[in-house]
Amino acid sequence: MKKIVILTGAGISAESGISTFRDSDGLWENYRVEEVASIEGWYANPKLMLDFYNERRRQVEKVQPNAAHKALALLEQKYDVTVITQNIDNLHERGGSSKVIHLHGEITKAQSTGDPFWTRDIGYNDLHIGDCDDHGYQLRPFIVWFGEAVPEIERAAKITTSADILIIIGTSLAVYPAAGLMNYAPQNCVKYLIDPKAVPAGGIAHLNIIREKAGKGVPELVDKLMNE
Repeated sequence: MKKIVILTGAGISAESGISTFRDSDGLWENYRVEEVASIEGWYANPKLMLDFYNERRRQVEKVQPNAAHKALALLEQKYDVTVITQNIDNLHERGGSSKVIHLHGEITKAQSTGDPFWTRDIGYNDLHIGDCDDHGYQLRPFIVWFGEAVPEIERAAKITTSADILIIIGTSLAVYPAAGLMNYAPQNCVKYLIDPKAVPAGGIAHLNIIREKAGKGVPELVDKLMNE
């Protein structure tokens, strides 16, 4: 069974109605990225951060997986598929994908400020100042912010080294270390890039570019791969 590794970014969730900050001149829902997506922002104003991600969590609850999420899940009928996503939503799982690695965390989980390995599933519930783990440490969103290490990057890189097919969807290829994952794919790996914008992808061997939004380009590619 051939192995497909799928790297997804904000573009695949945008069509479900989840906003992205890179389309707004460095703003995310009218906040500077440094205020709401960095560890410095947490230290400066934890209440703002909790409120911001509470709103993001409510947003995720309201939206639905789109045609791209659902199409990717179909690949599991024929291929060994792993989705590596930079997104913090759960739309891949709700769309039917069974193996998903979240590089930047998960919005439906909380993390202890005293122990980064302590996490709890909170669903779509809010987090507040005073919500603590069993040892009295404040809970924070289980999100990897700018300025923090990416714990899952090594596992993601190892999986990418075994890819027969690599599919890159809706990512600017500008946020590292995630953007470097494509360099771990074998030289003979067939690569697809699905994005309506001009993405810097020079020098990538065996790259097939599909200049479409995910909702159109992904189902088309999945249909092609399922019939090969």
